[in-house]
This record gives sequence, structure tokens and C-alpha cells, in this order.
Amino acid sequence: MKKFAMMSAFLSTAVILTACGNGSEDEESTASLGEQVEYEIIGIDPGSVMMDTTEEALVHYGLDDWTLTSSSEGAMVAALDTAYQNEDPIIITAWQPHWKFNAYELKFLEDPEGVVTVENDVHTLVRNGLEDDLPDVFQFLDQFQFELDEQQEVMALMDIEEMSAYDAAREWLEDHPERVEEWTDGVGEGDGEEVRFVLEAWSDAQAATNMAAVMLEDLGYTPHLNEVAVNMMYAGLATNSADALLASWMPNQTPLFEEFDGDFVDLGPNSVGAVTGVAVPKYMGIDSFEELQDE
Repeated sequence: MKKFAMMSAFLSTAVILTACGNGSEDEESTASLGEQVEYEIIGIDPGSVMMDTTEEALVHYGLDDWTLTSSSEGAMVAALDTAYQNEDPIIITAWQPHWKFNAYELKFLEDPEGVVTVENDVHTLVRNGLEDDLPDVFQFLDQFQFELDEQQEVMALMDIEEMSAYDAAREWLEDHPERVEEWTDGVGEGDGEEVRFVLEAWSDAQAATNMAAVMLEDLGYTPHLNEVAVNMMYAGLATNSADALLASWMPNQTPLFEEFDGDFVDLGPNSVGAVTGVAVPKYMGIDSFEELQDE
């Protein structure tokens, strides 16, 4: 099965905590949560908005002894899986939509001050002039709005079934022809025109972008997917080196949105209710980010 060429980089979002390890009874009775996890939160890519807000939360809640460690989405999920299977303590960054919420029983921690837990709408942005240059692509992207559960199903195929993002998107779309018909209604066919997407390395962006790319490919266009750092997504639209991005998390990415405002067209949300924040496995006995102050 054909796959789109991908380039590299990274992105931005929620924090997951696990405690109640499998250590001895004596250790569990005497060690605090902080001691069990060595006061470490396993993060994602450096420079992402989620890492920035998590650092802010550590300062805001006076968690001076805690450290946020940069990692990657794959390494973070691998650490979660190992800890979860053994009910060992771990703290990781996380966000929803993400397939891990299908695979593990997790809960967002309360964030009374609203420092790190934020509900986002995810917007589609396109470069200035796209409507004139590729009006049918513009119409399709404007019509492409989906539910978080749909996106999460594609992500589960990617990560649980170990399918490529391209294959997962194609399989899901083949199983949901009514959605394809809805999203492509009235959209004219292409003649090999290139459509250049920019996206972060996160699986939610990969799922949504590959869904759009597969449908455009079937309509006769030639999609190209370029993974870049989050700030470079916006820069790509501003310099006309990219045509569209499907992962503008608002309000999380407000600084970048405002920095490049006027250099792109905002088509509005393609999905609503995405969440970033602090979360824990449901077997945990902690409910609030504030409780870390006592650990």
C-alpha cells in the first residue's frame, strides 16, 4: 500500500500521573508519590506549548522539587505502558484525542487555577490565495470537520494495530463511505495538482492530515505531508511554502496564531473539545494537581 513521504520534527499537550506501584508494602507505606517517581514528569518534544504550560504549572503550584523531562510521544507512551501494566508510579504528558484513552483507563486531574488543563478547538488554516489557486481543495478543507471519536479510531489503528497513518486513514475511510461522501460533496476532481500539508509529529495531527490526504488523492490531487516543528507550520503558511495545516490548537497555540495573524486564512474548527491537562490512571488515588504540593 502506498504511503506518503514524510519529513521530520515535532509538536505540542496533558499530564498523566500514575502512583500505587508494585513495590513492597513497606515501601508503599513510607514513600510519597514524589519519591516514588523521583519527582519527575516525563514530557514530550521540547518547545511544544504543552511543555511550556507544564513548566508554568510547576512554578505556579510551587513544585520546586519536580522536574519536567523532554522525551517524545513514542517514548512517553512506552513508559506509560510499562508502568500501567505493573501499576507502577509514573508521570507523563498527554492530551486528548489520543488512542491511549482507548487503551488505558485514564482521568484528567483537576487544575483549579487553569494553568495546564485547557479545552481546545483544533482549527484548519490555509495559506492566503489558496481559494483562488485551488478552489475545490479550499472547499474540501472547509467541509472537513470530524468528531474526536472518529479521529481517535484512526489513531488506535495506527498505534494499537501498528498500521501506518496512511493505511489507517484509508481503512477507516473505506469503512465510512458516508463520511467521505459528506466531506467531498460538491468538490471537483483534480488533475495532479500538489497540495502541501504541514503537520506536527503527534499522532492526532498525522491521523487527521492523512485522512484529508487520502481523500484528496482519490479526487486526483497529489498530497505532500511535511512534518515540522509547530512554529514552522505557521511560518510555512506565511511564506507560501505550505498550503494547509489541520492542527492549530486554540487557545494553546494563541501566541503563534497572533504572531502570524494575517498570513493565513482560518477556516475555523475541524474538531472541538480537545483537551490538554494533567491526568492519571483511574487506579490512582490522586484527583488534583494541587495534591502534588504535599508529595
